[in-house]
Amino acid sequence: MADNKKLSFKEIRAFLLEEKKKYDEEKEFKATVKKVYSRPKNYYNKLSASMKKSAHLNSGGLDLHKDENRHYSKENTERWLGSTSYMETYNAMKEQDSWD
Repeated sequence: MADNKKLSFKEIRAFLLEEKKKYDEEKEFKATVKKVYSRPKNYYNKLSASMKKSAHLNSGGLDLHKDENRHYSKENTERWLGSTSYMETYNAMKEQDSWD
């Protein structure tokens, strides 16, 4: 529009309406972005609150390797493994692959 030619009223009006439309769209976009990013981020607190509520339900439920949570005792497991061919093969391979 920086030309030196004379523009008619309709051309100037069309140009200004186009610029106003661009300005309004940009303003609406900025308002939407501001609205989206200004929301409170409380979804992390929801998880921790639910975990706090259920804390009394799992007394050591995730402690897999504690003796009181094992189905078989360590002695039972060693006795069973000692009587299988797995342990015989393991011992034979262990002696074969020794670096000594």
